[in-house]
Amino acid sequence: MEEQISAVSRMQDYIERHLKENITLADLANASHFSPWHSHRLFSQYINMTPADYIRRLRLSKSALKLRDESCKIIDVALELGFGSTDGYQRAFLREFGCNPREYAKSPIPLYLFTPYKVNDQMVRKEIKMERTKTVFLQLVEKPARKVIIKRGVKAAEYFTYCEEVGCDVWGLLTSIKSISNEPVCLWLPNVYRKPNTSEYVQGVEVPVDYDGMIPGGFDTILLPEAKYLMFRGEPFDENDFCEAIKEVQESMNQYDPSFIGYVWDDENPRIQLEPLGERGYIELRAVKDK
Repeated sequence: MEEQISAVSRMQDYIERHLKENITLADLANASHFSPWHSHRLFSQYINMTPADYIRRLRLSKSALKLRDESCKIIDVALELGFGSTDGYQRAFLREFGCNPREYAKSPIPLYLFTPYKVNDQMVRKEIKMERTKTVFLQLVEKPARKVIIKRGVKAAEYFTYCEEVGCDVWGLLTSIKSISNEPVCLWLPNVYRKPNTSEYVQGVEVPVDYDGMIPGGFDTILLPEAKYLMFRGEPFDENDFCEAIKEVQESMNQYDPSFIGYVWDDENPRIQLEPLGERGYIELRAVKDK
């Protein structure tokens, strides 16, 4: 099974690197080191969709972000991301998101973007073994007053339970909403921001205080004040070791005494987790205030 998972992971990596190119089953077979037929079967088995559907959905989601953030022609977006014609692209966009790309470009609304997870993350939660102490970088950052659009869970205190409660497609929708911090966030909410029978751990997107765009159904908004945060960032890590990378940073944060630099922990503001990306290292932020 481990060999099969590695093969599917290599195919996912190949698709990400060559998304704007013509990707054939032969290309994926070369990446997986299996035959084209076996590669297709493995990908469909572990990802629950065919390679063609995976590529199409990923291209459409990338195109939506491009339309949201850039002033560009529909035909240019379609051709750049591998669609043969504007008509074909527009039909695919409408089927995927329920709106026309021209209309979306003029007035972006929240969309459930396709955010694929690596097959390694879906299969197992790795046993964590701390083999050595790694460097954790520390930086003081200031966040402005902002509104956060959040999706609440029920009892979740961490990512895996949250996904079981609300599903993993929330992240794609949050990614479609333009954020002042350029990406969605995960939050551990203090009691003052929680509603009865809802979770401590939520996912959300930070937007300006005066944001007046659409709030998706089933989502709430909270208003957070200006605050200082200590940002803890670990070393870059192999994507397979994300659990270990998280544990290392969280242990370092728990042991740190902010009084060394003239602060105390500010537990009236949420703790913030960014998406664990191996190339930048795991990042978590905890609020501080003057002693």
